[in-house]
Amino acid sequence: MIEFRNVSKEYGKSGKLALDGLNLTIGDGELFGFIGPNGAGKTTTIKILTGIIAPTAGESFVNGICMQRSPMEAKRLIGFVPDGAELFDRLTGLEYLNFMADMYDVSAQDRKKHIEKYLSLFELEDAAASQIRTYSKGMRQKLATIGALIHHPPIWVLDEPMMGLDPRASFLLKEEMKRHCAEGNTVFFSTHVLEVAEKLCSRIAVISGGNLIAEGTMEELRRAEGASSLEEIFLELTGDAEEAVQ
Repeated sequence: MIEFRNVSKEYGKSGKLALDGLNLTIGDGELFGFIGPNGAGKTTTIKILTGIIAPTAGESFVNGICMQRSPMEAKRLIGFVPDGAELFDRLTGLEYLNFMADMYDVSAQDRKKHIEKYLSLFELEDAAASQIRTYSKGMRQKLATIGALIHHPPIWVLDEPMMGLDPRASFLLKEEMKRHCAEGNTVFFSTHVLEVAEKLCSRIAVISGGNLIAEGTMEELRRAEGASSLEEIFLELTGDAEEAVQ
């Protein structure tokens, strides 16, 4: 479970809030989509959730553990795939995965099983012995995903996870996300691809200007906004915000 309690974030001396009193709970087994226009507060929310930055006010929780009070314990429960992950270019793919496994104290048996499974799934076996600097963008994204999930965390936090992936890899990742939730775990992911969110998510939240402006299942959002698609709902809710960032 993920929980935000009155979370706000202020940058600099302007007094402007990038995130304004966010209250949000995401339960076990949920595949949760988080969408909004550029500058809405999505990245700030994700960075607070994963412990990269601290909130100005409020707290976030992962399976009941407060990220601000017990960050190391909370972080061990999360697998985080950032948008445009920076990897260690001079390591081989296999060296990178073993480094990530060492960071999370993954046993030799468990890491072998995980690495073999996901290298095969994402068709990276032949590239595992090559340095990461030789990888394409899509290959890097696949490797970052494997590394983030190597300790089999109950909470997956994915920021634009399909960016750079080919259609087959995108399909396989979506299937893994659904499987993970079917086991009672939680997936929190942000995306600009509204069709993916509409088809994949059990629940969706829309953020704009640092404020949560809508939340619910697709059926609940359709009823509330009188629209048939997530794209229509999104444009109805955030049209002014979209114009402001253009």
